[in-house]
Amino acid sequence: MSQTQKPLILTGAKPSGELTLGNYLGAIKNWAVMLEEYECFFPIVDLHAITVRYVPADLRRWTYQCLAQYIACGLDPARSHIFLQSHVTGHAELSWVLSCLTPVGDLHRMTQFKEKSARPGASVNAGLLYYPVLMAADILLYNADRVPVGEDQKQHLELARNLAQRFNQTYSETFKVPEPFIGKTGGRIMSLQDPSKKMSKSEDNPGEAVLLLDPPEVIRKKILSAVTDSGKEVRRSDDKPGISNLLTIFSAVTGRPIEKIEDEFAGAGYGTFKKALADAVIAELEPVQERYRGIIEDKAYMHGVLKQGVDVAQARAYKTLSKVFRKAGFVDRIR
Repeated sequence: MSQTQKPLILTGAKPSGELTLGNYLGAIKNWAVMLEEYECFFPIVDLHAITVRYVPADLRRWTYQCLAQYIACGLDPARSHIFLQSHVTGHAELSWVLSCLTPVGDLHRMTQFKEKSARPGASVNAGLLYYPVLMAADILLYNADRVPVGEDQKQHLELARNLAQRFNQTYSETFKVPEPFIGKTGGRIMSLQDPSKKMSKSEDNPGEAVLLLDPPEVIRKKILSAVTDSGKEVRRSDDKPGISNLLTIFSAVTGRPIEKIEDEFAGAGYGTFKKALADAVIAELEPVQERYRGIIEDKAYMHGVLKQGVDVAQARAYKTLSKVFRKAGFVDRIR
């Protein structure tokens, strides 16, 4: 089967800081195993990164870091398309067309918008409100068949599905209605200090997340300091969210079923288990970090990867955008 006959999967990450162990185990590691079966588009969605206050120099640095970490984690640019969202004409334009089909009430009901806008001192701008419409444009611009999503993104994918159907009904059949793709491994990796929320980088409490580029001694300290639960039994249970999260991480890193890990550490206690988990995480990330160090120093190589990715992405985007503009009634562009 040729690559163009494969179903298309699209997913990406926002370059707003270093990637975490949660990003790797819950998402990127799963993406790497999809390269044979799917044609994979991996945009680095830098337009999404400016909905909050940021430093331009940091955004450029994080974008290169994200690209290098993608490749180091196994996203082979020879078998996928990695590109910057801002380098492709069409994301913002399609977002405007879709926004004209989106009731404002739908956006106000988005859980992420409500949570972020309710934070003390939050700077709420129109970009934060319309973030899900841009995300829908990211997906529909390439007519993706499937989109890997976590629990916190299901609502956004549902909006993309609704907008695809609404455009098709308003004008004519144009967009595929994308389906969710749920990875089989990794699950949702939670904070090491508060297992009720997803693992993410935190300036207030750096111990909440293991970063992909953390040195071994930092990884070990963070895992040994991770919150656990009452008792000493290494067992997954709804009333043991801390140890359950650590078991999920251990399983995702080693590929072993949680039940086998529970059996191995029966009667061993949390301390012994955490030390073994730290060793496993360090061993998993060591080759990733080694590959990253070689890639991040080679700007010419990274630019080549982005050029190769954007050429494929732009060709597909133009095809979709021209069809959308024609159906929406715009006059053909004079070239």
